[in-house]
Amino acid sequence: MHGNRWLAPFANTLLHPRLWHLNRHSAAGAVAAGLFCGLIPGPFQMLGAACCCVVFRVNLPLALLTTLYTNPLTIVPLYFVAFTIGRVALGGNGGTFSPPPDWDAGDPVGWLWAMEAWMEGLGAPLALGLVLLAGGLAALGYFAVKAAWRWHLIRAWRRRRSGR
Repeated sequence: MHGNRWLAPFANTLLHPRLWHLNRHSAAGAVAAGLFCGLIPGPFQMLGAACCCVVFRVNLPLALLTTLYTNPLTIVPLYFVAFTIGRVALGGNGGTFSPPPDWDAGDPVGWLWAMEAWMEGLGAPLALGLVLLAGGLAALGYFAVKAAWRWHLIRAWRRRRSGR
């Protein structure tokens, strides 16, 4: 990484040990970052998760892996849930939900414009719902990893104590 002229300026940041070490704090933070950034529209989810990892110093590979819960099969139901949450939060105001535009690999810029027009059409309920859903999923993931890690440790302590 130090030899690559594009990555060399970021080498100290990207090689920070806390980005690669896995413990209960870095795992919980990474899952939270991945779940939060997984709802970012378009192909920018992993970039957002990587930026969160650098800022919060949590496990980078786990955060990138966690963003994969959104895929072409799950994104429409997740956005529908976000839209519904946003409508409820705004008191029932907002339009009707329509599916997002299909990915066009031949024209990614055109797809981004179509995605922007789609999101503008859905407006405030989707925007607010995405933030609320992402925050809720991140909090749920964070505390679930903390609880699972603690449960695993308590089981290991009990097994060790009963073996004595």
